[in-house]
Amino acid sequence: MGIKIVMKRCDLKLYRGYANKNELVVFGHVVKKYPSGDRKYTRSGFRYARTIIELFSIKTIPFLKVTLHVGNATYETRAEADGYFRFQVPFQEAMASGWHTYEVTVDDEWNGKKYHAQSTEEFFLPYKTSYGLISDIDDTFLISHSRRSFKKLFLLLSKNVQARKPFDDVVKHYQLLSFASRTHPQKDSNVFFYVSSSEWNLYDMIVRFSQLNGLPKAVMKLKKIKSGLDDFVMTGGGSHEHKLRKIHNIINFYPELQFILLGDDSQKDPEIYEEICRTFTGNIRAVYMRQTRKRNKPHTTILLKQIQDMGIETCYFAHSNKAILHSLEHGLVFQTPAEPAVAEEVKEIVSKAIS
Repeated sequence: MGIKIVMKRCDLKLYRGYANKNELVVFGHVVKKYPSGDRKYTRSGFRYARTIIELFSIKTIPFLKVTLHVGNATYETRAEADGYFRFQVPFQEAMASGWHTYEVTVDDEWNGKKYHAQSTEEFFLPYKTSYGLISDIDDTFLISHSRRSFKKLFLLLSKNVQARKPFDDVVKHYQLLSFASRTHPQKDSNVFFYVSSSEWNLYDMIVRFSQLNGLPKAVMKLKKIKSGLDDFVMTGGGSHEHKLRKIHNIINFYPELQFILLGDDSQKDPEIYEEICRTFTGNIRAVYMRQTRKRNKPHTTILLKQIQDMGIETCYFAHSNKAILHSLEHGLVFQTPAEPAVAEEVKEIVSKAIS
């Protein structure tokens, strides 16, 4: 008797990718079932807590063959033991700068089960005059209380994306930086990376929070996915070495860009960014560091002084209006866009930012 193959449903959870003139990087997870639907993120009370618990109960599927389709090219790889897959592939098709679509499919067997799935997402190709913006998430633009584990967990479980808050004026600052340019600003011309110790489980929550609050569209680089409630209690904790590694990879991928780094002093951003600046001194235009606790100020001030001594602009601030003024005064946003409509938008953002 032959082996009976059972057809099984699976989902592909894809994330925004990025490209340069030679290569494309996209990534995602193969999962049994991914909680979907925007309404999940606007529930309240126990129903919202259940949404978060569902996200941390995702079951991944290992070792399936995954196929990438982009432009006229097709590539294959195999998912890792935790269902994660990553493509870094040659990509030299003529393509305009900005956001573009890629597709991933699964059609494979594993342990006597046949899986099929298809999904699409976007990747970003920067403009030649772009800046790269690399920002932390928790307590950099999203109020999270990341140093206080139980308060962070309570906030995560009890406050939906409509109830979570960004810091005052941080959205104005990020919108302003989205027009930063060494020559001619264009709308959405810069590539933003949100690099965090939050896990991939929270990707959709962060995307929806960013959209709701008007933060620039970004590529996200998060921490290894978790698949159980035992891990959930330690969300966002542990080593932050992955952030250092991922920032290294981003800057190496875009050697022609200058980068602006944004973080906070609640965890390890000052140490990570100081090391990044020592390694990539010529690639870093400025470092912005939010002050979250007075007790962290002396140590952070020393590290930022070391960065300044490398010839890199720094701004240590408790309120984002100080960071906004720094960006204007130090020429990060100094050209008027050629397109009248975009010029008016920049003027409006600047007017609101400094009012």
